[in-house]
Amino acid sequence: QVQLVESGGGLVQAGGSLRLSCAASGSVFSINSMNWYRQAPGKQREWVATVSSGGTNYVDSAKGRFNISIDNAKNTVYLQMNSLKPEDTAVYYCHAGVTIGLVVFSYWGQGTQDTVSS
Repeated sequence: QVQLVESGGGLVQAGGSLRLSCAASGSVFSINSMNWYRQAPGKQREWVATVSSGGTNYVDSAKGRFNISIDNAKNTVYLQMNSLKPEDTAVYYCHAGVTIGLVVFSYWGQGTQDTVSS
């Protein structure tokens, strides 16, 4: 089992920055990837960024503006979001992927609301 707790959301003006944190606990040794997703009002949940042993990857709309990083000593993953736009407004969710054999397990945080005003 993996537990995830997010923090760092809030209200910011367009062009501003926010940094989200996601602290993992439990069986963190089993985590293969850490990810951020977001869900805007009335829309489906969307993948935003991934960090794993293979490196980092981003949705096109986040490239050049967002940076995902991990502090292994603190079991914490961060999402630094710069040059924020109103369309970045969403609930942001931390996700941990655990692969054991052929089975993939997903763990989610509770979500944190980010609002970007124009």
